[in-house]
Amino acid sequence: MYVTDDMISRMVDRYGCPHLRDFRFEVPQREVDRIRSSQKNGRNHDVTLYIRKDNQLVVIAKHFYPPGLYRAPSGGLHPGEDFETGISREVSEETGCSITLDKFLMQTSVTFCNDHDSVFWRSFVFLADYQSGDFQHTDKDEIREVRTCDWSEFESFGRIMRAMDIGGLRYRAALHETVAELLSERTS
Repeated sequence: MYVTDDMISRMVDRYGCPHLRDFRFEVPQREVDRIRSSQKNGRNHDVTLYIRKDNQLVVIAKHFYPPGLYRAPSGGLHPGEDFETGISREVSEETGCSITLDKFLMQTSVTFCNDHDSVFWRSFVFLADYQSGDFQHTDKDEIREVRTCDWSEFESFGRIMRAMDIGGLRYRAALHETVAELLSERTS
């Protein structure tokens, strides 16, 4: 098993109680099939990290992203791996950095569906602070580029994601918007 209730409870104890959000996206069958094929050994989650570096955020671009599209880094835990170990490994692979976790910001439940089928997904979203690293990521198969950006750029990222009409990217756009709302509530 990848993520257990006990693992989530430990993260809540250390980093606070996350906001809970449900999302639903209508997608064609080919996308349900693609998501399902990514669920190796029943994996139905990712850990998404909003990493602050100075007054900016660390973002990644995948190889298939068009110019100008970036998003918060994310990745899955390995079976038997705890959150903190998996997060440290994924951040190192995807960004070439080390971080300190600050807040368990949000836990999502996502359904990607159509008239015939559906697939379930979860995201565990954390706010973190950059500690060190040179953005020399090691996951060259998945990640094309790592850089920092201002929050204001996420609006443009969201427009690009929605224009691509891929359910997973529409979800990422909605995730960015929800995180921005939560963080603005936190500072007001």
